[in-house]
Amino acid sequence: MSSSRLNLKKKKIRSYFLSVDKKDKKEEEIESLEYIQMKLLVSNITPEFEENLTKKVKNNILRAKIREANEEDLPSVKYLYDRSWLTSQTPFSAISVSSLKTIFEYPETIILIAKVYGSDGGFAILDCEGENRDIGVIAGMGIIPRFQRKGLGTVIGMAAWTYFKSKEVQELRCEVFKGNTVSYQFIKSIGFKEYDKKTYKREDFFSES
Repeated sequence: MSSSRLNLKKKKIRSYFLSVDKKDKKEEEIESLEYIQMKLLVSNITPEFEENLTKKVKNNILRAKIREANEEDLPSVKYLYDRSWLTSQTPFSAISVSSLKTIFEYPETIILIAKVYGSDGGFAILDCEGENRDIGVIAGMGIIPRFQRKGLGTVIGMAAWTYFKSKEVQELRCEVFKGNTVSYQFIKSIGFKEYDKKTYKREDFFSES
């Protein structure tokens, strides 16, 4: 992938989780947004740690089924995104199905959906970056309020790890809006460590060039 196309891809995916309160702000009012950068080296994932997560998933009462989304699933992903942000500490930003389709069509990016009790309850967007595609990025994750704080995040996280493991990545990364302490604590609890903070400017989200 060319560097210009890769940069555009990153902007598209990042803007998916752009922290904008649609009631109070417009795109032109955005100046900067700070995100905490977090990572987990695959070499630090011990067999014991992986086994512990596997047990949590097996014992989870929700019995979620994970699938890789296809294009027909994108309206469901939009619904999950909208619902999951109702109780999020990250201010809400709308997303369209067409924007999701742009993300979906990137070859290194997949969307996982968790079905619980016959209906979709959560999702994750996964991406591979780096010169050798050896960095697995959890570009975003959302769970609808009904299933929050019930272990579904761990189930989806384990599915993400299974996917990245098949790709032989060497490092996992994600970023969290600085005010989203719930997500930060969850990601920290599964082994991720903070390594940097990054402030994005308005053009990082809205420039197409």
